Amino acid sequence: MQIQKEAKELRKLWGGFWSARVLLTANNFRVFDYLKSPKTSAQVAGILKADKRAIEILLDALTGLGLLKKSANKYRNNALANRFLIKESPYYQGDIIRHAAILWQNWSGLDDVVKTGKPSRRAREHESFIKGMHNLASLKAPDVIKAVDMKGVKRALDLGGGPGTYTMEMAGKGAAVTLLDMPDTIKVARGIIRKSGLGNIDFIKGDFMSDDIGSGYDLIFVSQVLHSFSPDGAISLLKKCRDALNPGGRIAVQEFYIDKSRAFPSNSALFSVNMLVNTEGGRCYPPSEIKQWLSGLTFKAIKEKALDDTVLVVGEKSA
Repeated sequence: MQIQKEAKELRKLWGGFWSARVLLTANNFRVFDYLKSPKTSAQVAGILKADKRAIEILLDALTGLGLLKKSANKYRNNALANRFLIKESPYYQGDIIRHAAILWQNWSGLDDVVKTGKPSRRAREHESFIKGMHNLASLKAPDVIKAVDMKGVKRALDLGGGPGTYTMEMAGKGAAVTLLDMPDTIKVARGIIRKSGLGNIDFIKGDFMSDDIGSGYDLIFVSQVLHSFSPDGAISLLKKCRDALNPGGRIAVQEFYIDKSRAFPSNSALFSVNMLVNTEGGRCYPPSEIKQWLSGLTFKAIKEKALDDTVLVVGEKSA
């Protein structure tokens, strides 16, 4: 019956946290690192020093979710888990999932956030967040920087560049790149960038909202930064970037795409809730709004480029 079908769809929404919590917990225990080869639930429980019944139920649920295979009471990763959930994989996503477990605690305060308008900061863990950004960016950095177009760029700034994933991609195109972020973030980024062997990367430790960001740049890349701020804060930061660019230099802003209604796609609307929970004034902004800000700051030749789940807005500083 139609009403049963509709109720089932509703149940998918309110019960969606079940599968998420199973994955978060399995990732916290690094279950997938131990299941590259088949093991029984008793063996996994022994390795993790955990309850056998609990582990068996958890592994069965992971099997039902399509992350494990089960045969003769032994479990092993499927191809998806091996690709994304074991530490040595180049496509590892475990850090960002670990960060999601931290967000879980903050999102649990959403009732109070909606009532007060103040963020919920029950839990924080910086390193997993920065490494998680690397997990995500490493999957798409070549495509994003190709869309930015590094032709003619001699000096670039990766503003709030986090783990330095895009910094490395730009430096690999021959530009001298500066990564600017907070000192604890730079510490993590140095460890990631060191492995690249690139020598044309510098670092500025500081708060880009209040500290000097340097000058003389041909390109300033601002990726997934504006959504952490109110419109006034975002405009203030864009003005600071304009002043740091050479005449004819470009700013490239990457953000999650959301339409003018601010409701679709749903993932971006939900990300705005994440910003509600975790920041004082942030949310997702439609590209039309970002373009309006750039225009008001006298940028010209402003263009919008759709990527996968993000959008790139590029503007040129007047000569």
